[in-house]
Amino acid sequence: MTAASSSQPLVACTEVTRRYDSDSSAFSSGGRSVTALESVSLSVAGGEVVGVAGPSGSGKSTLLHLLAGLDSPTAGAIEVCGTTVGSLPSRRRTAFRRENVGMVFQRFHLLPALTARENVALPLIQAGAARSERQSRASELLDAVGLADRESHYPNGLSGGEQQRVAIARALAADPAVVIADEPTGELDRETGEQVLDSLTDIATDRAIVIASHDEYTLSRTDRVIKLRDGRRET
Repeated sequence: MTAASSSQPLVACTEVTRRYDSDSSAFSSGGRSVTALESVSLSVAGGEVVGVAGPSGSGKSTLLHLLAGLDSPTAGAIEVCGTTVGSLPSRRRTAFRRENVGMVFQRFHLLPALTARENVALPLIQAGAARSERQSRASELLDAVGLADRESHYPNGLSGGEQQRVAIARALAADPAVVIADEPTGELDRETGEQVLDSLTDIATDRAIVIASHDEYTLSRTDRVIKLRDGRRET
């Protein structure tokens, strides 16, 4: 799909809470539980790059998982591209995430047996795109992140920064309206991290970009920062 217009928020959380049983990841049904996120509200518009900051255990990863539809809130609502993702059945939520949300992780998660171009094309295989379309789109995206000359390289032949840029290209394969990045520069030196952040901020245009990070420089590259502490949003 094409990224949506920036005239309305692409991501909207309303009083979102996530509690876990102390013994499992299931919703708490009484007794002891852990509250990972409590009554958090926020919105992110198209074209906006928003940072999420907070110490370990503050709820950053929980929030990102909820925004991506990898988890559902115990209370409150999350809308992505106008759809309340938490209420979707599991299969529909997976399909919705594949079409609307791109994810970038700290440790790249590239498949070592596939070339850069093949890694980028993976989401398009799941989407049922023809082989020629997959190859063309993957090459286009690698060129956009400055890796046109690396598309036939395997991950172990790429630097950390190059691997992360491949991961960004892969996150864009289905042209998502929302991109979520969890500590995308956490394993990179400053210069390489700057190149990765350039790639992320360059793709904002009409997309909503959410970046969770501990790094002050990374957060300084965002339009605004949402701070979490003990599962709550700081004011």
